[in-house]
Amino acid sequence: MTKTVALYLRVSTSGQTIENQRRELMATAERNGWTIVAEFIDNGISGAKGRDKRPGFDRLLKAIARKEFQMVAAWSVDRLSRSLSHLVTFLGEIHGKGVDLYLHTQGLDTSTPAGKALFQMMGVFAELERSIIVERINAGIARAKAAGKHCGRPRVSDAVEKRIRELLKAKTGILATARKCGVGTSTVMRVKAALSLT
Repeated sequence: MTKTVALYLRVSTSGQTIENQRRELMATAERNGWTIVAEFIDNGISGAKGRDKRPGFDRLLKAIARKEFQMVAAWSVDRLSRSLSHLVTFLGEIHGKGVDLYLHTQGLDTSTPAGKALFQMMGVFAELERSIIVERINAGIARAKAAGKHCGRPRVSDAVEKRIRELLKAKTGILATARKCGVGTSTVMRVKAALSLT
């Protein structure tokens, strides 16, 4: 009997494409005689986000709960999640429903005991990699700030800031001031905070 399979495809940014993942997984399914019965896609969504922020992943989990297929196939472990606890929970959920997992780049099949153990180890490394990336980003921001560089949104011109101050002093509201000056309310609130300090 042929195995029914659902593909889970995810890319982190809108500039990336899921097509390479889809092509490789479809070729694997054909080689193994699997029947692809569903596709779940999250485009431009980080693997660090939870189920509530990943609609494709949420639909996948609901379909697993209904036992709509026998296996989930994904490109790699980090397509599923960057959090070890999320990965372990996911593995528990799919195995609780008798659904296996295939990860293409790792050549992993969790229908075997060795595959289950390897999946958990890869989850540890995916989480470690994410924490290293976050640490490097924070260190880079701290270095830039120490060097006197501005981090975040670009500042408005002196003329715009002066106009914001004038409107605020004339008791114009934050929203109205932001609209009149063509800036965000956070910019107006920053100028207001600076005014109250002087």
